[in-house]
Amino acid sequence: MKRTESDKIGMSQDWRLLVRDHILQHKKPLIVIIGPTASGKTGFAIKVAKWIDKELKEDFAEWRSGAEIVNGDSRQLYRGMDIGTAKVTEQEMDKIPHHLFDVLTPDQEVTVAWYKERAERMIEEIQARGNVPILVGGSMLYISAITDGLTPIDPAPPELRARLELEYEQDKGETLYKQLMKIDPDTALAFHKNNKPYVVRAMEIFWSTGRKPSEVKTKDGSKFDVFMFGMDLPKAILDERIEARTEQMLSQGWINEVEHLLDMGYSPFSPGMKSVGYREIAEYIRTGETMSREELAELITRKTRQYAKRQVTWWRNNPKINWIEP
Repeated sequence: MKRTESDKIGMSQDWRLLVRDHILQHKKPLIVIIGPTASGKTGFAIKVAKWIDKELKEDFAEWRSGAEIVNGDSRQLYRGMDIGTAKVTEQEMDKIPHHLFDVLTPDQEVTVAWYKERAERMIEEIQARGNVPILVGGSMLYISAITDGLTPIDPAPPELRARLELEYEQDKGETLYKQLMKIDPDTALAFHKNNKPYVVRAMEIFWSTGRKPSEVKTKDGSKFDVFMFGMDLPKAILDERIEARTEQMLSQGWINEVEHLLDMGYSPFSPGMKSVGYREIAEYIRTGETMSREELAELITRKTRQYAKRQVTWWRNNPKINWIEP
């Protein structure tokens, strides 16, 4: 993302003042931290939470609340998928409560509607305890469901879905995804062509309504008082971090993690395995490691960078976001 320095806020006292003022001036404050993969969202979220827990209490005698973190990353909802999703560890949590992690098995499908209902309920429970929720993640539609009040529309006729699913299977989504890119690139950029439920659902909306999915989905506004931070890194630095993190994950045992999931009976096509890297590693295992480990790392790095580019494009012109460079 190319921004002038005036578009960003410094990683000094500025973000603390913004967080403090927002919390003290609103009844239902929600801090949201977004950004592309490997941009430092988790670390910054914990930093903000610890500051709320400690310094804010010291500055304001009447302030007795703390902070709790809510997951906004679809990949981290799944159990057994820790290394490849860069899931926060217990040590990294540093006693800050974390929610909506490890709530599904890899064979369970998840929708925006499912996530919206559970995330909003969790945020309300945190606020009812007098604490400040911090929503953190990179899943564009999931975050928008909370920050914009994105409301999924009613299902289309079953026969339409059956036809679209058949079309998808004929070439693994190539044709349907190309159609979606022509019809509604804003929606298409929110997910990969391998995400069958999302591709099929988007085309289902188009054929049943005659309108772009991005136009049909209603935005009722958030139920909460939202303040958004966006992690903004120069592309070259983000690319380097993605490459380094891919290598680190492989060194930490990512391949063994995928082998364990396959041994448990999960398929490379299970919903959770759609996450970047998992299906590629499963294929690497299936083919008897016909490609080198270096080639595998390059493949995952390239696909991760492509995903990061889609994330950046999705959020680029959002006026709600306060961009910071960690």
